[in-house]
Amino acid sequence: MTSAVGVQARTEIKKIREPKVWSLGAVVALLEQPINDLLFKAHSVHRLKFNPNEVQLSTLLNIKTGGCPEDCAYCPQSARYDTGVETETLLDAETVLQAAKKAKASGATRFCMGAAWRSPKERDLNKVIPLIKAIKGLGMESCVTLGMLSPTQAERLKRAGLDYYNHNLDTSPDYYGEVITTRTYQDRLDTLGHVRDVGINVCCGGIIGMGETNVDRAELLLSLVNLPEPPESVPINALVKVQGTPLDNVADIDPLDIVRMVATARIMMPNSYVRLSAGREEMTEEAQALCFFAGANSIFYGEQLLTTPNPLADRDRALFAKLGLKASAS
Repeated sequence: MTSAVGVQARTEIKKIREPKVWSLGAVVALLEQPINDLLFKAHSVHRLKFNPNEVQLSTLLNIKTGGCPEDCAYCPQSARYDTGVETETLLDAETVLQAAKKAKASGATRFCMGAAWRSPKERDLNKVIPLIKAIKGLGMESCVTLGMLSPTQAERLKRAGLDYYNHNLDTSPDYYGEVITTRTYQDRLDTLGHVRDVGINVCCGGIIGMGETNVDRAELLLSLVNLPEPPESVPINALVKVQGTPLDNVADIDPLDIVRMVATARIMMPNSYVRLSAGREEMTEEAQALCFFAGANSIFYGEQLLTTPNPLADRDRALFAKLGLKASAS
């Protein structure tokens, strides 16, 4: 005998599977609806598209720290702010390779490398490309975030075998100027276009907790879903406040705001991996569990992000065991 709950679930899934042209009003309404309804819809989509008990593990290594000329108000690596982050040169290949081997041994399937550049020079790419090839040689997926790219640079990275390029939109087009003035929103979209044009997977998301409104958060998600193709990987970051940055005194966000963003991203981009990213160190196990239920199926794994702390791998393994989650094989 079919239960009413079962009928409702299938009805909701059928609705969600229908193609949508999202409007701002529809996204705001989705983001702000009762949490139980939002979670139900998001988990229905998640279960339809992915194994709900598997989480993809990525490890992030900062291969070039500090000295960035940009003025991103959240970033401790900006040369404009006194945050205690020292400028360092590009790590040597052996150090990077050892870090990647350690990440793979711990269960990570993707190794991400970040460099604090506005955009890489050709001599920079000459050093990064061998690192990409070394990561691929380990049988891991490779990802880099190097700033803005030209079409030629994107093509070079593609030829090197790069799997993913991370370049976040950060926030809404309307709020963007409150956070960054040294590059435009269109600059970011152009880089994403160059990456997509050569066939590299796109990793692109944003940050919440920078003083933006729910409408801004909805506009960010709308910008992502309205790209020529939605990103294959969508990191949802909560601001990590660093003393010395312009945003070090903004109000804390409610953890349920992160849950809502994850759930809404899952519904709007059902085929994408949604990554629970920066800010996870401050989240309780209960809040993280809700995010996984809402559709987060990727995390950064390891004790350090670029310059801010991340939960220890042992803590993540214990949490996964408690929740019955396991690392995905890819």
